Amino acid sequence: MPIRTEIRGRVAEIVLDQPPVNALDSAGWNELPGIITAAGRDPELRCVLIRGAGRGFCAGVDIKELQAHPERIVAVNRGNYLTFRAVRACELPVVAAVHGFVIGGGIGICGASDVVIAADDAFFSLPEVDRGAMGGAAHLSRMLPLHKVRALFFTGGNCPAAEAWRLGGVEKVVPRAALLDEARAFCELIAAKSRRALVLAKESLNGIEPLDVDRAYRFEQGFTFEMYMSPDSQKARDAFVESKGRAEF
Repeated sequence: MPIRTEIRGRVAEIVLDQPPVNALDSAGWNELPGIITAAGRDPELRCVLIRGAGRGFCAGVDIKELQAHPERIVAVNRGNYLTFRAVRACELPVVAAVHGFVIGGGIGICGASDVVIAADDAFFSLPEVDRGAMGGAAHLSRMLPLHKVRALFFTGGNCPAAEAWRLGGVEKVVPRAALLDEARAFCELIAAKSRRALVLAKESLNGIEPLDVDRAYRFEQGFTFEMYMSPDSQKARDAFVESKGRAEF
């Protein structure tokens, strides 16, 4: 199956497994949004991990399909849009664990994700200009500075994981052999939190992104109040007060 879901505790792992390079066809891109959305709505889950099997994370769209069926470009574009929107709108935090090539649609998934953890062999690339296409810069701009994105887009060049980390687009770079363990450990840190808190935090963070700082903070305050009224919030405050009472400074 080109896309499969594995549940590990409170984490859903969505695995792209379409040899040889995880380039999804129009059907795959239009199937993925529903899978992501369903994982985010599962009340038993706390985090979503997207990763790729095989040689690399994702090479984007299936160019061979479009060459044989150019009319499917509409379906492909729609599937891309819905996938990236589903990642960003997912009720739960989404972590992308990437290795090898992260190209085209792979960039969209990473740029829409909340956290990116990369293997030391990973690189990010938008070769659209060389493929007679456009797209991807909007999501790469959520990871990297404007001029870096434009340099990559105009040249079709690669940004190694270490450089993406230096520029703040990647949370951590780890040895290739340790990627899955590191990504799972990071997801477990998230999954240990209150689901209610995570859902509100995700919605709040998405909401403040396009706002100026004053309006953004005012927007956040609404979620602060909503969380404060939740039983999970009271438990967290009680635990904090109790731990401070036992702490030695």
